[in-house]
Amino acid sequence: MHDYSQPVSRKRLIIRVSRKSLSFSVLDSGNGQISFSPYPLKSGISLSANLREAFRDEEILNDKYQHVLVSVVAPTLTVPTEQFKEQEKEILFRHAFTNHEQDCVGYTVMDDLNCVVLFAINRNLKSVIADHYPEARYMAAVAPVWRHLHQRSYMGTKAKLYCYFHDQRMDVFCYGQNRFKFCNAFDGRDAHDALYYLLSVWKQLGMKVGHDEIFLVGDIPEQQWLIEELKKYVQRAYVILPTGDFNRSAVTQIEGMPYDLMTLFVKGR
Repeated sequence: MHDYSQPVSRKRLIIRVSRKSLSFSVLDSGNGQISFSPYPLKSGISLSANLREAFRDEEILNDKYQHVLVSVVAPTLTVPTEQFKEQEKEILFRHAFTNHEQDCVGYTVMDDLNCVVLFAINRNLKSVIADHYPEARYMAAVAPVWRHLHQRSYMGTKAKLYCYFHDQRMDVFCYGQNRFKFCNAFDGRDAHDALYYLLSVWKQLGMKVGHDEIFLVGDIPEQQWLIEELKKYVQRAYVILPTGDFNRSAVTQIEGMPYDLMTLFVKGR
């Protein structure tokens, strides 16, 4: 447990969690410096047990932070803002996703996309965090990417389909009239499966070969092969490089940092 008699630092802590990864990032608002520390998970124990050990062993967690944000990689459900009722979030989420009865359900409001994003939070993990940072806030890890690429979608007149590869999954989405036109997630470990999913979504949306575009970003499996195969069918397929996307920001040079964290630091929530 932290000693809350200590003065609050000007640093902001971001804890990023997924089923198979855990990392800690710190932004010092005083000098703008960012540090990123992936935590090697121990097999055979739960994620919450790993986090409990990290609080004991990691020097980066031995501080009192002005703000603590927990970025969660988990199944997400988008609900139109006008249909969202906070008291119904658990019912809605568990109707869409089974086997999450033991999880808490958090939500991220996305006014720019006229929706609220529901996501699962491991109950034990949340309890460990609350013991140390009771004021911590939670957000869906992919939300900053959705916001940023929504703004990019206004560039030019062509329809754009986006795919963000991360944590062995692929989030596929596109926009129309300040809303999601399509938003879903698939297993992203295999490039051949990824090609099938992307072409299926392309066809489902009625996108135009030779005119509309696909953009891939993140930890892309067999990147060169996948782009070459996509170009055989849709022609306009591209990879978004963080260095160019974020104007060579220093954060893009941090080894191992996921694109959603880069986006969060450069563009904000």
